[in-house]
Amino acid sequence: MTTPANVETTHPEPDVRQIADYLANHPSFFDEHPNLLADLRLPHASGAAVSLVERQILVLREQNRELKRKLLELVDVARDNDRLSERMHRMTLDLMRADSLRALLDALKDHLHNEFKADAVSVQLTGLDESAQHDSWATRLAPDDAVKTLFKTAFVDGRPQCGRLKKEQLDFLFGAQATAIESAIVVPLGNRSEQGLIAVGSCEVNRFNPCMGTLFMSHLAELMAVLLHRQGIL
Repeated sequence: MTTPANVETTHPEPDVRQIADYLANHPSFFDEHPNLLADLRLPHASGAAVSLVERQILVLREQNRELKRKLLELVDVARDNDRLSERMHRMTLDLMRADSLRALLDALKDHLHNEFKADAVSVQLTGLDESAQHDSWATRLAPDDAVKTLFKTAFVDGRPQCGRLKKEQLDFLFGAQATAIESAIVVPLGNRSEQGLIAVGSCEVNRFNPCMGTLFMSHLAELMAVLLHRQGIL
């Protein structure tokens, strides 16, 4: 006959989640049991065992390095934005000083080439007459159904198109330079390209890509639309 004194009392072992929850809810546990803290050894990537305190220090150092890296990235982004803002400011002033259509377009091309490393610039204007076309390097644009289909993003959606363009799009925009252009951005002038298109091409494949922001070029297109209107290009 088994008596209560003979019965060995057993307790279920806590699982890992329960231990983790308990320690999280009792942060002072190791303060109350310092001997356990001193005896704990945790494996490290190097293969050596380190104490819990040493492991915590290593984790904190790694977190510190990661935070420092992210901070440096943010600083670099801020500096790039400052430089972009300064270049945009200088270009805006030069565009506003232009007293003719040719001077306006030349200022645009010069800044895009010299300040923004563009390899090709194309301006297609719907309101360009023969005289204005002769006096400038812009191209007269007749937005028929074929053109609207070719540049649906600009004419139908009213949004910039950025990345690698089709051969027929490159040929239409850049002519003889088309074969050298690997990526480009096309922005509408006016609402749904009612005034035309501005296109900037690059010989680098990744210079313009669908994931990049287009705010700068959209603002430039808005500015050019106003200045072209002043020049009588409607």
